[in-house]
Amino acid sequence: MNSSRQPGTEEHLYRSSNSISGPSSAPSRPGRQHRHIFLSAALLLLVWLAGVMIYQTHKPLPPGISYESPLYKVDDVHFWHDLTYPDGSADGGREEQILPRILQIIEESRQFLVIDLFLFNDYTHKDQQFPAVSGALTDKLIAHKAAYPAMDIVFITDEVNTNYGSAPNHLLEELKAAGIRVVITDTDKLRDSTPAYSAVWRTFIQWFGQSGNGWIPNLMASGGPDITARSYLKLLNVKANHRKVVVSEQSALISSGNVHDPSAYHSNIALEVQGPVIADILRTEQAAADLSGAGPLLTGTPEYSQTADGPLDIRYLTEGKVYKYTLEGIRSAGEGDTIWMGMFYLADDAVIRELLEAAERGAEVRLLLDPNQNAFGRDKIGIPNRPVALNLNERSGGKIAIRWYNTGKEQYHTKLMFIAKASGKSIVLGGSTNFTTRNLDDYNLENNLWVSVPQDQPLYAEMTGYFSRLWNNQGAEYSLPLEEYQSGVTWLKYLLYRVQTRLGLTTF
Repeated sequence: MNSSRQPGTEEHLYRSSNSISGPSSAPSRPGRQHRHIFLSAALLLLVWLAGVMIYQTHKPLPPGISYESPLYKVDDVHFWHDLTYPDGSADGGREEQILPRILQIIEESRQFLVIDLFLFNDYTHKDQQFPAVSGALTDKLIAHKAAYPAMDIVFITDEVNTNYGSAPNHLLEELKAAGIRVVITDTDKLRDSTPAYSAVWRTFIQWFGQSGNGWIPNLMASGGPDITARSYLKLLNVKANHRKVVVSEQSALISSGNVHDPSAYHSNIALEVQGPVIADILRTEQAAADLSGAGPLLTGTPEYSQTADGPLDIRYLTEGKVYKYTLEGIRSAGEGDTIWMGMFYLADDAVIRELLEAAERGAEVRLLLDPNQNAFGRDKIGIPNRPVALNLNERSGGKIAIRWYNTGKEQYHTKLMFIAKASGKSIVLGGSTNFTTRNLDDYNLENNLWVSVPQDQPLYAEMTGYFSRLWNNQGAEYSLPLEEYQSGVTWLKYLLYRVQTRLGLTTF
């Protein structure tokens, strides 16, 4: 019969259907799997980025970086300064010694010149005008190369001057056309000082390179060339060849100042030396050039012998070795000693701690700081120096004396420490290095000269005269009291400063 069925067929079908749809073989849930994959990938990425951060902040330094020369004895160290100050006239007072001396060193050279400058361009904001100092140096070098074509002349600089690859710098192109070697420093091989951002940049962005025409307005100088997005992203990685040195076979000048049009009015210092330390300076400049695979800087190897046995001791220092001698110097100060400091940026925790402890030991600490109120004619909010000054004043109970340099549209760009000892030799430390972690702790390329000087030497009198003049307003109102720039320092601004320094999200 049609209605007949095999025994057990219905039960069989029921069991089969149940075995397919039952709990033991429930359909998969795509959403849960996708979340699991996403979380695993996110965890893997975080582990990767953490690994990049750790490695890039602690990786071995390139050869020759963070250098400390042997101790040399010399007869003299020359001190030069630039000062801008209000003197009652419409334009204010201006003393300029550093660029004239640089041009003279060039004129006197016959064998070689190696110049390393962080900022070297004539880019300005559209509403600004400054002396054409970068053009003057360019013209001098080109004329000197024409007069002595066989001379090795090398110009080393930072890629900020090409807007991180967005546009050629016409001054550098003119130097190249004249037969002068130009080396743009590859700072990617240095350690990273903004690890949170740098890990992302190194993982996802750096591989795209820096080619292409700029299309984003230049925030550093509105009158300068437009910048590509990739160049801006590289700029945010905040790495620099921050050195400032001019060296010939006869002399070496180590400065805090750039030859850069918008920096033309800044107050700066420089120390000049002669003798065998020149070979050490050349060695460190070769190390900077090696980062870019530039090859030997000079066709020959200059030789110097230690002949002087003068009263001054000197060491040439780069990068983290400046940190070492900064801390050692402050720690050496005690009762009866005076620590003078003229500084554009002061923000390193270890330096701040040592200044407080020196004041507790009875050393007189006097800080002359830039108020951080402008950058090339544009307003700033006073970070880091104003929060640091507030903190130092409170923590020292007023023992640390602080004054502000009386800036206008320029900066007190000096980086100088003078520890005047009541007995024995005093210490001078000056050059390119701000007292911030980025500048001191093997992140940037930096250079300073350390000098140990007896009280009967001209350099001691020059240091004492320089700081006393500015501190006591001898002849002009060079400096202002602490209170002048403290009213606007709120807890929020101090918190912002601490967050910036902790995360490395700073330009200082």
